[in-house]
Amino acid sequence: MHISSLWGEYSCGSFGKEAKEFIDFLSSCGFSYWQVLPFGLVDECNSPYKSYSTFGGNPYFVDLTDLFEKGLITSDELNSARQSTPYYCEFPKLVEERVKLLTEASKRAGGELREKINRFIDSNKYLKDFCVFMALKTKNEDLPWTMWQSEEYDGETEFGWRFIQYMFFSQWAEIKSYASSKGIGIIGDIPIYVSYDSADVYFDKSLFMLDDNNKMTDVAGVPPDYFAEDGQLWGNPLYDWAEMERTDYSWWKDRISLALNLFDGVRIDHFRAFESFWAVKGDAETAKEGRWIKGPGMKLINAIKAVAGDKLIIAEDLGDITKEVYELVEESGFPGMRVFQFGFFGGDTPHKPHNYVNNCVAYSGTHDNNTLLGYLWETPMDVKKGIMRYCSCNEDRWNEDGCRAIIKTIMGSAAGLTIFPIQDLLGYGSDTRLNVPGRAEGNWLYRITKSQLDLIDKNYFKDLNELYGR
Repeated sequence: MHISSLWGEYSCGSFGKEAKEFIDFLSSCGFSYWQVLPFGLVDECNSPYKSYSTFGGNPYFVDLTDLFEKGLITSDELNSARQSTPYYCEFPKLVEERVKLLTEASKRAGGELREKINRFIDSNKYLKDFCVFMALKTKNEDLPWTMWQSEEYDGETEFGWRFIQYMFFSQWAEIKSYASSKGIGIIGDIPIYVSYDSADVYFDKSLFMLDDNNKMTDVAGVPPDYFAEDGQLWGNPLYDWAEMERTDYSWWKDRISLALNLFDGVRIDHFRAFESFWAVKGDAETAKEGRWIKGPGMKLINAIKAVAGDKLIIAEDLGDITKEVYELVEESGFPGMRVFQFGFFGGDTPHKPHNYVNNCVAYSGTHDNNTLLGYLWETPMDVKKGIMRYCSCNEDRWNEDGCRAIIKTIMGSAAGLTIFPIQDLLGYGSDTRLNVPGRAEGNWLYRITKSQLDLIDKNYFKDLNELYGR
C-alpha cells in the first residue's frame, strides 16, 4: 500500500500518525513488511513512476499536523487544506494548493531551523540539485527544462523546496524508526527510468541517450504484452550504459544507497532491462516499433551489490521474459517476483504457487493488476473453477471465500516472502484498483479509511502468519 492510500484529513495519505497506526495494524496481524511505491513527485497523470527527481520526495506526503504543531502553518491554513472526500486522493486540490502552503510555511522557519535545513540539503548533491531545478522551473513558468529562457532563480523559492525536502525526509525518518521498533521492515520501489524533464537528466545529461541538441534519440517502453496490445510507450530517456560504466556506475550506486537509507529493502522496477531494454525511436507513434538492445547485465548488478550489502533487493522480472533474463536474475542472487494472477493463463507456469521457489517474492497482485476479487469476476468460469479447485475452495463460493483461499494458498507456498495489496486483505473489487497500465486517467487515486481497515480480521491473518512460519 502506497503512502498516498493512507487515510487522513488532507486529500492524500501522509507521514502523520496514520502511518504509525498502519504499522500497528501490520504488527498486530503478524506481518513483517510494508511495501510502498516510489516516493518521488507524481507526474501529470499522478504516477509516482515519472518524477522530476528520482532522489527528491513528494511534498504531498509531508504531514501538515506536524507543521501546525511546530507553529509553521496557521489553523486557517490547516483548515483550508482539509479534504472534501476521504475515499480518493484529491490531486487537483493538491496540485493547486499544497506546494504553495508548504512554501508559506518555509518563510516561518527561524534561523536555527533554517541553518539545519541548509546543512541537510547541502550534504546531498542530488537534493541540492533538485531544489535548484524546481526553483528554475518556477522561474521559467513551469516549462520543461528544454524550453527554459532563464538560468537564474529566486533564492526564497529554492529555500521553499529545501524546506519541503527537509520536512519530508525528517518526518519519514521518524516513521521508519517507529516501524523498526515494531519489527516492521519497509520495502521501497525504484523506477527503472527517470523522467526527461527532471533534475536527474538536467544535471547529468551525459548519462543518457541524448543527441547534440539534448533531444532523446530513443525512448523507453515495452513491447505488446498482457496489459497493452500496442505495447507501452513510456517516453523516458534511456541510459547511456557505456558512460555509466566509465563512471563506475556511481549514479546508480548513489541511487541505491539513498534508497537503502530510506528502506530495509527495495524492488527494482523492470529489472529485465538490465539484460536487454526496449528502445523506441523518439518519433514513433507506438511502442510496437521498438527493438531490443543489450543492457549492462552483471556489471551493473555487481555495482549495486557492492553498496547494497545484505539488504533485500527484489528483481521485478515480469513481462517479456527470456531465457537470458531468467539466467541474469539467477546469477544476481536477487529474489524474483511471482504473481498469482499470472498463473492461470494456461499451462504449468512459474506463477502457480506449487512452482514457487524459496528465493522469490510472491504477490496476489501488484499495483498494476486488478484486485483479487476484480480478477475473479473477470475470469472465465471454467478458469475460475480451476482456481478454486487449486485453492481448495468450493467453486460456488468464489465470491465469498475466493480471496481468502488464494491468500492462504500463497502463504502456504515455499516463497520466502509474500505480499498482498491492502485491497485483497479487504476482499475489495475492481473499483478500488490502483492502476491500469496504458490508461492515462483515473489511476493512483485509491485511499482506505480507518473504519475500513478496522474491518480486517487481524487474528485471522495473525493465525495464518503463525501457521506458515511467516
